Amino acid sequence: MQISGNLLRLLIFAGWVFAGIGPARGQDSISLKTGDLMIQVDSVKGRPWLVAGAHAAAWAGTFIALNKAWYEGYDKAEFHSFNDGREWNQMDKAGHIWTTYQLGRASGATWKWAGLPRKSAIWLGGASAVAFQSIIEIQDGYSVKWGFSWWDMAANITGAGAYVAQELGWKEQRIQIKMGYWPHRYPAEFLQRRNELFGAGNLERILKDYNSQAYWLSVNLYSFFPESRLPEWLNISLGYSSDLMLGGMENRWTNGDGQVIDRSDIKRVRKYYLSADLDLTRIPTRSKFLRSVFFAINAIKIPAPAIEFNSSGKFRLHALHH
Repeated sequence: MQISGNLLRLLIFAGWVFAGIGPARGQDSISLKTGDLMIQVDSVKGRPWLVAGAHAAAWAGTFIALNKAWYEGYDKAEFHSFNDGREWNQMDKAGHIWTTYQLGRASGATWKWAGLPRKSAIWLGGASAVAFQSIIEIQDGYSVKWGFSWWDMAANITGAGAYVAQELGWKEQRIQIKMGYWPHRYPAEFLQRRNELFGAGNLERILKDYNSQAYWLSVNLYSFFPESRLPEWLNISLGYSSDLMLGGMENRWTNGDGQVIDRSDIKRVRKYYLSADLDLTRIPTRSKFLRSVFFAINAIKIPAPAIEFNSSGKFRLHALHH
């Protein structure tokens, strides 16, 4: 299934990130003055309950919102599964990996802010990410139009696992999973098909248009070579994208008039990239607000020159790539 809930999850991600702005680091209490009354609030002791409540409310809210906005218009069935492993040249699976990785990263940060032991915060961050993604998988399983996807669940666990494993093993995220987007130029004859598949609005297409997305493994060089003179924020990235996809499995579909459109002559192309990137979280700043901004923006690949090799056997140099 296309990740229609990404917008909700990205809003939750941003909320979790900026929730961590709060009191300055090392400050255990907040002073509140009302008239002549001074109240000391122990902010650290109350944080776990605050974060737990926020997670529970976000999970329940997402479940209700998705059910209302997406699933309510489709018939229900007994819980069932289906095999979508070949859809969209696995771009949707890369999207699941990216989403759970970023949610795990954000959730883990809030649990750390709450004062939990480090390992507990890490495991709770990964578990929270899988729980949020599972909302879609469970609802898919009861929908006639879709079904529970073991491939999606595997991708979800991979994304959360990438966050957890690095935090436990390296105590930092040396290899980050990022997303890039640049609008694909569709010929006029396919604009209607694009709108049917990926939405008519720009925001919706950012979240759904697999022909316009790219996913990256962004590796921080300094973390592997600390004795070098490399800048601490410099990354090298390996990317993947695919384009010319006009259907999940193949470029063949039935339009609204019941007419079969067969464009199997259009070859679906896989693309692989090598590019530079930045790890914004390694840029030193004393501003807690800027740290939060950098943390959030670091989910996105910074445009940079890139070398492409594609499944047609061709190399291409990009002056800038998303």
